[in-house]
Amino acid sequence: MMTKKTISASRAFLILFLCYMITALEVPLDLSQPPTITQQSPKDYIVDPRENIVIQCEAKGKPPPSFSWTRNGTHFDIDKDARVTVKPNSGTLVINIMNGGKAEAYEGVYQCTARNERGAAISNNIVIRSSRSPLWTKEKVEPKLVREGDPLVLHCSPPVGLPPPIIFWMDNSFQRLPQNERVSQGLNGDLYFSNVKPEDTREDYICYARFNHTQTIQQKQPISVKVFSMDSLNETISANLSDTDFYGAKPLTERRPTLLTPMGSTSNKVELRGNVLLLECIAEGLPTPVIRWIKEGGELPVNRTFFENFKKTLKIIEVSEADSGKYKCVARNPLGSTHHTITVTVKAAPYWITAPRNLVLSPGEDGTLICRANGNPKPNISWLTNGVPIAIAPEDPSRKVDGDTIIFSDVQERSSAVYQCNASNEYGYLLANAFVNVLAEPPRILTPANKLYQVIANNPALLDCAFFGSPVPEIEWFKGVKGSILRGDLYVFHDNGTLEIPVAQKDSTGTYTCVARNKLGKVQNEVHLEVKDPTMIIKQPEYKIIQRGGQVSFECTIKHDPTLIPTITWVKDNGELPDDERFIIHKDSLAIMNVTDKDDGTYTCVANTTLDSVSASAVFTVVDRPNPPFDLELTDQLERSIQLSWIPGYDNNSPITNFVIEYEDGMHEPGVWHYQTEVRGTQTTVQLKLSPYVNYSFRVIAVNEIGRSQPSEASEQYLTKAAKPDENPSGVQGIGSEPDNLVIIWEPLKGFQSNGPGLQYKVSWRQKDVGDEWTSVIVANVSKYIVSGTPIFVPYEIKVQALNDLGYAPEPAEVIGHSGEDLPMVAPGSVQVHIVNSTLAKVHWDPVPLKTVRGHLQGYRIYYWKVQSLSKRRRRHVEKKILTFSGNKTHGMLPGLEPYSSYKLNVRVVNGKGEGPASPDKLFKTPEGVPSSPSFLKITNPTLDSLTLEWGPPTHPNGVLIAYTLKFQPINSTHELGPLVEIRIPANETSLILSNLNYSTRYKFYFYAQTSVGAGSQTTEEAVTIMDEAMASRQVDIATQGWFIGLMCAVALLILILLIVCFIRRNKGGKYPVKEKEDAHADPEIQPMKEDDGTFGEYGDAEDHKPLKKGSRTPSDRTVKKEDSDDSLVDYGEGVNGQFNEDGSFIGQYSGKKEKEPAEGNESSEAPSPVNAMNSFV
Repeated sequence: MMTKKTISASRAFLILFLCYMITALEVPLDLSQPPTITQQSPKDYIVDPRENIVIQCEAKGKPPPSFSWTRNGTHFDIDKDARVTVKPNSGTLVINIMNGGKAEAYEGVYQCTARNERGAAISNNIVIRSSRSPLWTKEKVEPKLVREGDPLVLHCSPPVGLPPPIIFWMDNSFQRLPQNERVSQGLNGDLYFSNVKPEDTREDYICYARFNHTQTIQQKQPISVKVFSMDSLNETISANLSDTDFYGAKPLTERRPTLLTPMGSTSNKVELRGNVLLLECIAEGLPTPVIRWIKEGGELPVNRTFFENFKKTLKIIEVSEADSGKYKCVARNPLGSTHHTITVTVKAAPYWITAPRNLVLSPGEDGTLICRANGNPKPNISWLTNGVPIAIAPEDPSRKVDGDTIIFSDVQERSSAVYQCNASNEYGYLLANAFVNVLAEPPRILTPANKLYQVIANNPALLDCAFFGSPVPEIEWFKGVKGSILRGDLYVFHDNGTLEIPVAQKDSTGTYTCVARNKLGKVQNEVHLEVKDPTMIIKQPEYKIIQRGGQVSFECTIKHDPTLIPTITWVKDNGELPDDERFIIHKDSLAIMNVTDKDDGTYTCVANTTLDSVSASAVFTVVDRPNPPFDLELTDQLERSIQLSWIPGYDNNSPITNFVIEYEDGMHEPGVWHYQTEVRGTQTTVQLKLSPYVNYSFRVIAVNEIGRSQPSEASEQYLTKAAKPDENPSGVQGIGSEPDNLVIIWEPLKGFQSNGPGLQYKVSWRQKDVGDEWTSVIVANVSKYIVSGTPIFVPYEIKVQALNDLGYAPEPAEVIGHSGEDLPMVAPGSVQVHIVNSTLAKVHWDPVPLKTVRGHLQGYRIYYWKVQSLSKRRRRHVEKKILTFSGNKTHGMLPGLEPYSSYKLNVRVVNGKGEGPASPDKLFKTPEGVPSSPSFLKITNPTLDSLTLEWGPPTHPNGVLIAYTLKFQPINSTHELGPLVEIRIPANETSLILSNLNYSTRYKFYFYAQTSVGAGSQTTEEAVTIMDEAMASRQVDIATQGWFIGLMCAVALLILILLIVCFIRRNKGGKYPVKEKEDAHADPEIQPMKEDDGTFGEYGDAEDHKPLKKGSRTPSDRTVKKEDSDDSLVDYGEGVNGQFNEDGSFIGQYSGKKEKEPAEGNESSEAPSPVNAMNSFV
């Protein structure tokens, strides 16, 4: 037994469809059945008189039905009218009026009857009327003469047409007349003016009536309206017109509202259920009233209420009985208000509660036909059978009429018939046909066998099992070949045989079997269900803001069931994309090139398959610099101010942040625009300050986040009146170009600062603090004036005043200037030199009297030069050096002196004119310092146990050399340093032979000179003693042996493997201690020679090294153990041309810091030795 369950509201539409299928059971057309009307013309059928009349009537049945017609309640004999034909196999009438016929002749009420041996069905009463579009009756339209401020109604009074025409007002140019709160068209087509204005004067107020059915437009005669002001109206009345020819004669005064339509304080309105309710209130008054609507005792219905015609019309759609009540419109202006109450009654033509449905019964079964309708007033229900009132129809013992229900019991085949239910009241009627068909039929399944259903996962799946049988078969569903009957909450079984799986999952896929059985037999059918993965948008388009002219791209990446083929469609604002080559669609994206303003909007990516559709949207905003402002207007024009207003241009989707106002002076600087001010982006007016005697033009520039707009068009010009100057020149100075003059200079006023014609300057001066009177001259528009014959460098009071033809500027401020300077007269005295160290000296002097400076004191200047070096005792080219000390200083430091040298210096005072006389030369000497490094160090004549060293004295001894120091130590094959040996050598020596050295050994030498102050910078060298000849010969003999060659090859292979491993380690981030190895060969001693005060260091080499102790690799704590350096790729000083980057990568040859290679002969003594070659790999 199948079960039913309640369906969720989300599938409401689906359930409505299923319910229809359940109640309207279809009988297969191969079985006997009474007629059913399938198509008919509307009840109220308005036809076009220019076309043939077609009255539809289609029906089905078995056997096929025959058709007949009635007209105005009597039989319509089609065969007697040659213009009337019936379509083949149809009941549709075609009335030919194209050849001389008139549609009016065929107006009337038509009804169609479809009949076969099992009954008769009838159509609605079809009222045929011909469309009419009559012309306006001729009338004389009088011109309207109206006083300004009075109300006016222009009547349209269109001809009565069928259907009623659409009314609109236009002018002679077919342009719609503008309407607003003051002027509007009523529902009756009249044009209402709440109050008239002079601009309402025109001669072409024309009312048009458009008849859509016949596609014609009729025109009323133009109406002329002339609006007079009160003064002109009185003059016109007294001259030409009588009092009856115009509207009113009162003065133009404000007045409270009154209603033009509807009249009175109350009215009634009846509307039918389901229609649109339109209520209208139009008021006159001055100022123009505004309308407000309320419902007494309730609220206006939400989502169904609309206001039209500037709130003068209240529109409620789909009205119901609940919308009945009192509606009040209130018209209000500042002087008062008026109102009108409309009582609305909603009536209802009949509407179905339960319409009768076809009934299929098996012989001996029972059943009912129900016909329930409602309306206001309540409709009357009447029954017919086969088109005849049931009261006079042949009796049938199986039926019983009980008001709106017919009860059938123990029906037989003769009980088959068509029943009609008619529900009617004064506002209309409903007519429904429903047959009773008595059949005995075994079950049959109408759904095709093996039908495939495909659904998306998590959606309902509906598997059809359309069936027929009489009695009604029972339906059962099975899943799989040997599955059990389906039951439970996972399924919904509908009365029409459909199996619903509310939430289909992947495991719902399979074969389903529908079985239909009644007492006459059983039948089954298989259908198949496939559940697919849903289509998803995994990367959605995103909101974009792009500047005009740029390009934008929206992405849309989808994931879908592999068995479905998706298509991606892009739409803009729910419409198609523009047909523009700038729009480029790729597989997963949409690109728009060179975007324009028209491109902004909402872009939606729609992914469709045969089963589902998903979409994602993104808003695209095109921004750009604003459009320039326009309509610049100058108002409130005063002598020193003016108001500028403008209308902003379109902001191009980026709000305007500010406006920049610029001006042009067409008199003094035509074509040059200057910044005036700027205001906020919400401001469209600004009060501008003006200067006299300027021919102003203004322009405005709008600014947003994108940039500045183009400038607006220039405003009209505005010339301000001339006036005295408001200000004096700036930058006034008094300086002398010669010892006997005073040059007065200033920054002249700009053109618009002159305030008038004839700009000049009054230049005044007097010597300060001597009580002189002012001396003044008036000069033209220049920027300087020269006063001659002045004393040398004395202060003057100076002022410069502007004047023009209208007068002087305000009194200017005084400034202090000086006449011209001359060279100082006196040299500084008491010059003393204090030696700080060997490279720095401090100089003291006494200042000169200020009166002798004869100008602005700029400072003191020291000239100093080296006379000779005390160590070389020879003069050199004199190169004077200069140091200047600003201000009134009395001492200064001389840096960068050479040690152990003789210097001279003098001091001079400096003013703006130049230098004064020099002080007497002062001689001073610098003390000794440490020497520079020896000029060279060469190692020659290597033997088995000796080396010869030669050197040159320091280039800069910086004192008396007292000795040289030599330090050296051996370096073994593993680059370890041996014990350090130190030898002191007399200062007059230039060479030395070192004996008792080890043969075939590399040595490192450190050599420096000394003065009494200390040791100087050192130089380093390396050299190798030669090997014993016997050993060399043995080594050569060994090198020619095959076993030694094989051994060397094996060692080389091993080294190659080690190299590869090392490179792999480096690529993984390993580091080679190249820095440690470099430090291991550093010079063994560091001897800083800085002075105690740290101000200036002695001359010295930048490399500071200390000798290493025996057995150590690096000085101090920078020790590198032997095992730390065993992975180095390059031996110390050997010939592999390579070095390493900071990360250990191989880039070039390793070398010690500023260390020379050994002499040529030294290297050759070790290179041929295979033992040494082997040692280099250990």
